[in-house]
Amino acid sequence: MSDEVWKRSEIESPCIRVCVVHPEERICTGCLRSVDEIARWSRMTPEERRAIMAELPDRAPRLKKRRGGRAARLNR
Repeated sequence: MSDEVWKRSEIESPCIRVCVVHPEERICTGCLRSVDEIARWSRMTPEERRAIMAELPDRAPRLKKRRGGRAARLNR
């Protein structure tokens, strides 16, 4: 597969090619965009994309919440 699609200079993108949607938050764990934002990205204006990219760092803490795992089982 060619990496051409990942090098398109006309569309600034936060995509890091880790495309997994968080089941509860409904945002991509790689780029932090919503499914709707990802779908509309290529049709957005540069201003719309920049506005979303400015919001992305504030979304990261939403994915840091642990839902359990080994540590939670040990505390029973």
